[in-house]
Formats: sequence, C-alpha cells, structure tokens
Amino acid sequence: MAKDKAKENNSPIVQMPVTTGNETYLQKYFILRKHKLKVAWRKAKVNKNCYLFLAPYAIIFTLFYLFPVVASIFFSFTYYNILQPPRFIGLSNYMSLLLEDDIFLIGVKNTLIIALVTGPLGYIMSFVFAWMINELPRWIRSIAVIIFYAPSIAGNCFVIFSVFFRGDAYGYANAFLMNLGIIDNPILWFVDPRYMLPICMVVILWMSLGTGFLSFVAGLQGVDTSLFEAGAIDGVRNRWQELWYITLPSMKPMLMFGAVMTITTSFGVADVTMQLCGFPSTDYAARTIVAHLIDYGQQRFEMGYACAIAAILFLMMILCNKAIQALLRRVGT
Repeated sequence: MAKDKAKENNSPIVQMPVTTGNETYLQKYFILRKHKLKVAWRKAKVNKNCYLFLAPYAIIFTLFYLFPVVASIFFSFTYYNILQPPRFIGLSNYMSLLLEDDIFLIGVKNTLIIALVTGPLGYIMSFVFAWMINELPRWIRSIAVIIFYAPSIAGNCFVIFSVFFRGDAYGYANAFLMNLGIIDNPILWFVDPRYMLPICMVVILWMSLGTGFLSFVAGLQGVDTSLFEAGAIDGVRNRWQELWYITLPSMKPMLMFGAVMTITTSFGVADVTMQLCGFPSTDYAARTIVAHLIDYGQQRFEMGYACAIAAILFLMMILCNKAIQALLRRVGT
C-alpha cells in the first residue's frame, strides 16, 4: 500500500538504516548522512527533467560565481603576480596579513567600525521608514519610495558631500560653523584623520536606504491583513505587539534579504572613502579591507596576497550572516 502511494506521488522509497544501538554518536551521524544522500539521489533521479531545465543557470552560476570563489581561495595560498605561474607558499599570505601588515589591521578596524555603526543603524532606519511610508496613501507612498531610494541609484552622487565638506571657507559646513563663530579657520574635513571616518559613515548611512528598503516596503505590502484581526482575537492589543508577533514574522524572507544586502554594503565599503578621502587616505585613517584589496590586486598585482584579503573578508561576512540569521530566528518568539 505504501509503495503504491509512493509511486503515485513519484517519491523515492529508501528504507531507514537499521542500527544496533552500540554505535557512537559520530557513527550514527555518518549513517544518517549516508541515508540522506541516498534519498537525495533518488529524488534527483525522479526529478531529472527539472534539473535539466535548471542546468543553464547552474552552469552559469558555477562558472561565474562558484568557480571564482574557489579559485580565489586556492590562489590565497600561493604567490601569484599574473606574469609568473602561481607558486604554493602555504599560510604565508595569511601570516603576513595578521602579523606584519599594520595597514590591513587598520583596514579591519575601520571596516568593523563602519559595519557595526552603519549596518544596524541603516537596517533599522530602512525598516522604520518603510513602516512609516506603508501607512501613507498610495500616490504619496510611491513618491516617498522614489525619494528614499534615489541615492542608491544615482551613481557617484555621494560626491556632492565633497562640496558640503570642502576644506576652505566656501564649503557649506565650514561657512556655517564660521558664521556661528564656532571655528576661526576652515577645517580640512577629508584630510584631518579625526573627521574622515565619521563623515564617511554619515555618507554611507545616507546611501544605505537601498534595495533592503524596497524589500521592506514589498514585505509590508504582502502581509495578510486578516492576521491582524486574528491577532486581535488572540490578545494583540497595540501596534507594537502587531509589529513583533504578526508583521515581522510574516516578512522574515524580506528581513533576511535586507540583512544580507546590509552586510554586503557595510563590509564592501571602498568607493566612498577612496573618492572623498583619497587613495591612500591620510595616515590610512579611512582605509578599509576592500580598499586594501584594491591596492594589492589592481595596483601592485600581488594576486595571491589580494586573494588572502578577499578570503578573510569572505569569512567575516559569513560569520556575520550566521549571527544575523540566529537573531532573526528569534523574531516573534
């Protein structure tokens, strides 16, 4: 009977492995993994036509996304300058990065500061603005979405901040402070190490209302309104309880997408600091990991060393992504 039902549903039949009870935890783990692989293989054979349709995208993804990542990790263990064949040197690149390269450590510190400040703050601001805009009439909401999303699609629009923070009396910030009598001489905002990173973080925060913001707007529009009526019957009394127990759990995929985009943006900062503060910046005060990667990859052509930088950045982003996933699982609980 079970076999006939399985044939009707086109589902593979794989018997569960029999254990004696004397196996260790590790042995049981590998037995279970082997069983899951058999089930996956049977399912793949049953659904082989679906995999044929997915094959073009899978091939492109492997060639242009997966293979470059694997190649970068491989080259990180080599000395490779493009002109000569790569030469395996083990962990030398990583040892040099962590123990000898003081500029890289400055870049790590600056990148973490930018990520810890602009990441959560930009993520929260994106959701709060999306939540507020969602309550507006439709035509006003459309205009507001365009206004908030415009900085993300305007290219190098952050260069306008170089006018606001010019290092002479004609800059708006200096002129404003001098008129108030707060300062006597113009401040070199993008040359003085004390001001470079904070101003860059303000610019990055201004540009952070991007794709994550749009995903939040779409997620809020997709929440089933009947859930609010059911929540009111179950004891939800105010808007904050609606937000925590209904709205946020209903849009977890959008929250995760926004978190991934925020992580990518926060750890991938380089253009803003390079355009505003120069490359390299004064005392490397605005140096980031990606700027250090560009320096060694595109200027010095030490590709093995650059790949080691990319591997460390990749690991940092994965760990941060795992931490955010663990936090999002607690939403609504």
